[in-house]
Amino acid sequence: MHRRPPSRTARRPVRVLASFLAAGSLLTCAACSGGGDSEGVGTVHDSASDVAASPLAAESPLTSPRSKESSSPRATKSAAPVLTPAGARAALITEADLEDSWTQVKGAADWGDKLVIGKVDVADFLTARTNAADCQRLLDALYDDTLLGKPSGASALTGFEESDSRLLYQVAAYDRAKLGASLNWLKTLPVKCDQFTATDSKGGHRTVQVIEDSVPSVGDARQGLQVTVTGTSGSQPTTLTLQLAVVRVGTDAITVTSGGLDGTETDTTKAAVQDGTSHLKDVLAGRTPPAQPGNLD
Repeated sequence: MHRRPPSRTARRPVRVLASFLAAGSLLTCAACSGGGDSEGVGTVHDSASDVAASPLAAESPLTSPRSKESSSPRATKSAAPVLTPAGARAALITEADLEDSWTQVKGAADWGDKLVIGKVDVADFLTARTNAADCQRLLDALYDDTLLGKPSGASALTGFEESDSRLLYQVAAYDRAKLGASLNWLKTLPVKCDQFTATDSKGGHRTVQVIEDSVPSVGDARQGLQVTVTGTSGSQPTTLTLQLAVVRVGTDAITVTSGGLDGTETDTTKAAVQDGTSHLKDVLAGRTPPAQPGNLD
């Protein structure tokens, strides 16, 4: 792997999204779907305030009016903008937003990680068996990259590689109520799924741990998690660590999933979150984000 930034977490074994060169065992598979308060760990707000559309946003090819303005004399706000496919693509981050030697790649929509495939052992949940369903949902969402569920509107994604690590970045429009529910669900996982066992198709056991992680204080709401999956690959002990960060801006959101078998890249995840949120806000305001190298996905 290239030079590691000083803030890189300990080299714990770990995922992100595909096969890694050093451990040829993480397999690329199934197609993927797809100011706030003071900085803290996993802050989620139930309110889903829309980003008011500027005059530019109403005419921009990056957004379209969400609805016509009310004819009522009391109507004082413009309709919130709807993210268009062009806007979603414009809101993606690029290599210029990341530190070190990350390379933007094609085919990120086909990334997948077999280490996160498994059936949750319900026996781990003696007093709260309903939590097993939430943990299964988490594993499934990690594999097909649907942590926030299926987008209701435009969406775009791109991926980056640096040695054995990968980063997947997604931006999409969601149903307001479902987006809020998904964020609140993510917030419960460090308690519901703090540690459990999953069994793969060959009967092998994997230990999964979920802890809360910090996210930069950007957007309207945010949630961070770190997921560690420990098992075997090719008869060798293997640990996959994933850093997950979700930020809501109105009824749109960005999702960052990064990590690998060699640890997480905290500084890179932070940069992706901060710059990505800024790009999305620009698009929703009818502005074009600063010119960056072209997106490949």
